[in-house]
Parts: sequence; C-alpha cells; structure tokens
Amino acid sequence: MIPTVVWGTGNVGRAAIRAVEAHPALALAAVLVHDPAKVGRDAGELGGLGRPLGVAATDDIAAALAARPRAVVYAASGDIRPDDALADIGRAIRSGAVVVTPSLYPLYDQRNAPPELRDPILAAVAEGGGSLFVSGVDPGWGNDVLPLLVSGLGTELDVIRCQEIFDYSTYEQEDSVRHLIGMGHPMDYQPLMLAEGVPTMVWGGQIRLMARALGVELDEIRETLDRRALETTVTTRTMGEFAAGSQGAVRFEVQGVVDGVARIVIEHITRIHPSCAPDWPTPPDGVGAHRVVIEGRPRIEVTVEASDEGENRSAGGNATAVGRLVSAIDWLVDAEPGLYDALDVPLRPAVGRLGRRPA
Repeated sequence: MIPTVVWGTGNVGRAAIRAVEAHPALALAAVLVHDPAKVGRDAGELGGLGRPLGVAATDDIAAALAARPRAVVYAASGDIRPDDALADIGRAIRSGAVVVTPSLYPLYDQRNAPPELRDPILAAVAEGGGSLFVSGVDPGWGNDVLPLLVSGLGTELDVIRCQEIFDYSTYEQEDSVRHLIGMGHPMDYQPLMLAEGVPTMVWGGQIRLMARALGVELDEIRETLDRRALETTVTTRTMGEFAAGSQGAVRFEVQGVVDGVARIVIEHITRIHPSCAPDWPTPPDGVGAHRVVIEGRPRIEVTVEASDEGENRSAGGNATAVGRLVSAIDWLVDAEPGLYDALDVPLRPAVGRLGRRPA
C-alpha cells in the first residue's frame, strides 16, 4: 500500500479523501487542514463518506511530511496564492513524495512552463527524489487526453474544439465566481480571470500540449471574449442574489492558430442563470457539461456529464479531476523522479475498483 496524504479538504480535497480511500493500492496516511475548526475531525467526516476512517485531520505539516508519505494529493487552492502553493508543493517533493495537484495552471504543460515555476520544482525533485503531475478537468483531461483520444477516430481534422458549458450557480466557490470571473459585478468591472492574457496563461498550456501531441506548429495563441448582463435579478441557492444589469454570462475562446486558422480551440460558456445569453450554446440538461467537437470527416462530438455530492455537476467535475490525479499515483511511484504532464502519464483502466466498496 502507498501511504498517501491529502492536503486540503475543500471542494477538491473532499473528493480526494474518497478517491484515496477507494483506491486498492493507496492507504490514507494523513489529512492536512488549514482551518483550526477542522483539526481533530475524522477524515471520513470531512470527505463526506458517512463513516469514520480513523485518520484525524491535522495542521502539522512538518509532522505529516516527516512521516515520509509516498504520495501527496495537494488539494489546496493555487488560484489566488500561487507562490504559497508552489512552496507547499516543493516542500512535499523534497520530502520524497510524488505529488499530484490541479493547483498550478502553468505546469499543466510543464515543458513550456515559465522558469520561475519550473526551476524550483526541478530543484526539489533533484533534492528529494519526488515527482509532480499537474492536471484537472478544464484545464485538464477535458482538453488534453479526451480530445487527443477522440481525434484518433477521425480521418480528416479541421478544428478541435473543447467546450466547458456550465451554470455556475451550482459552483460553491463564491469568491471565484463573483470576483475572479465577475458574475454579479457591474459590466465595467474587470475580473482577473478575464483580463487580457490571463485565459492564455491558464489554458494556453493545454493548447500547446495538444499541438505538440498532434505534431503541428502554432503561429500564435489568441483570445476572444464576450460578456452579457442579466436582464432580471436572480437568486441562487449557494451564493444569493445577482442583480439585473450585472454580469450574468461569459463566453471566451483561447485559440491555437495553425497556418492562419484557429485549429485548436478551448471555449468556455458560463452563466449564473439559464435566462442569460440564451442564444449561446447550452448543455444538454441545462446544468453543465464538457464537450469535445472534432470538425472534419467524420464530424465527432462527445459530451461528458459528471455529478457527485447530491447530483451536483460542479462536484462531479471536481471528482473526475481527482480521479485522474489519484489514479496516476501508483504509476508515478513506479516511474523515475521527475516533472510530468498529461502526455507522459497514461489514463488507465480502474483496475481493482469495479464493484468494490471499501469496508
């Protein structure tokens, strides 16, 4: 069994506890928390399992890493604290652990990551002998392994389009929805996630990774952006009221241009309510989906809908990201120490998990 630490117990960490507990090759060794109110609580409670696991949450990072776990699922956010996340991840790697995380967007395409991120990780690998694999949903499997797999079914490929189409009223991260993305703010508010160049910083690595896998050279990566205001005030279950006239929907593209044509496209269509921008594409059930469209011969379209934690579509997306990461741990343990990306780490069958329910 591979002793594994889950670091963080938010939206991703809850799913990570469940995934580690369900994996036949992993043993939950510790759960690290930041909130003092969570210290001492059982991991099964924090993971929403409805039963104790006999592992009490702790905020003692030094002690958890001193126990030399073989793996760490780093589930703490890196959106607004990338320097802290980088330091935490480097610390875990130097302890000798393989680390999997969705928290550092530029390292999704690690070969083209900026030196100020890549170099500290490589130094930590050399010092401690650990490894790092960064992945998620979107960015993540929704615009790396899934579109590349589906592309192999085509004869002629004109455009690969990866879409995330979501109703964000189910997303339980109000700071991100309101302030990073701008939902509910006046239309002249500049959300950080939509600032010029930021979408390319987050999703450009996935464009480059797909281009590398497909054997094409990019002319450039460019962005498009459209925003719509709410026509009426709406109230959400998780985040309260969003006023009429404030931002209610966003649509943007990050485009990989090949020979003057946008050939590899990552598109986001995000609403706080279905009534906003009804002319834009919608998910099949109106809630949320990830979709890959291969324009060519034949035309291929694949839509993925995932739900968890009471049919919550956002929680389902988090769970699939965690599934990809946790399933990679035993492969990384057997591999040489290093910095890996989605083209290195195979997506494998769930061996030993069909019909299995942990005791």
